[in-house]
Amino acid sequence: MTATKIADVIVPEVFNPYVIQRTAELSALQAAGIISTNPELDRLATAGGKLINMPYWEDLTGDDEVLSDSGSLTPGAITSDKDIAVLLMRGRAWGVNDLAKALSGDDPMRAIADLVAAYWARRRQVTLLAILKGVFADSTMADSVLDITGESGDDAVFSGSTFLDALSLLGDSENKLTAVAMHSATFTSLRKQQLIVNLREADASTMVPTYMGKRLIIDDGCPVDTGDYTTYLFGPGAFGLGNGAAPVPTETDRDSLAGEDYLINRQHFLLHPRGVKFTSSSVAGSSPTNGELDDDANWTRVYETKNVRMVAFVHKLA
Repeated sequence: MTATKIADVIVPEVFNPYVIQRTAELSALQAAGIISTNPELDRLATAGGKLINMPYWEDLTGDDEVLSDSGSLTPGAITSDKDIAVLLMRGRAWGVNDLAKALSGDDPMRAIADLVAAYWARRRQVTLLAILKGVFADSTMADSVLDITGESGDDAVFSGSTFLDALSLLGDSENKLTAVAMHSATFTSLRKQQLIVNLREADASTMVPTYMGKRLIIDDGCPVDTGDYTTYLFGPGAFGLGNGAAPVPTETDRDSLAGEDYLINRQHFLLHPRGVKFTSSSVAGSSPTNGELDDDANWTRVYETKNVRMVAFVHKLA
């Protein structure tokens, strides 16, 4: 009997779109609305080039004028600027003996795709947290950071009062912040204080934790520095995602002598904090690593603070 090989069950033209779809379904950040996709970002991700320019019009400014029959209005100007995203090019290969045979008791395409999709969902979350570290380390984002760790006693601790102070960094736009990413230790602290409310999803299939009406994402990738915890507050679509097309997104191979099957998956995508441009000031290769994404030298805010739907809250725990 001939064993089933990965190449027998993987159809690249079907597999790659399915992995992208399943990655989105498995992403807690997309489920919370923090990451949004649209056809324009997908188009930009396939338009070519490492850096993607996204021009935009600045808001109108200046005082209105009193109308007069003896004078004319003074024309104002509209100005433009550009946000810049970077194309992220990533890949991973797996080699396992008789992988397809082990998985073929079920739907092998779905089984393999789910394993790969879950991997990419986790890796994109790691990438996003690296971006956040770099973005909030940049001086242009200082107005969006509340660091209370230098205070004493309860003033240095995550509480309802200090959380509201973090929300207030966006002023009258604080209602744009709808989700919170925090370390599990922060989440546990809030649970001990019985401050977490679990709400049922619209489809009634799962429960999601909330705090002050904000949806929570628990991730131990959120920064911790000797007892100082960073919690991130987000608005809907704070990050834009565009799925591009690697030249060879998916391929399989086999080393017959070793009895080894190989599955290679490559992805080109944009994962961009809206309103904070990538400067590419410190990138060594063709695409930035996570270590380069968390470098503040590579980021500069271009939107006004209220329109960058993100806040960093640095605190201690009770």
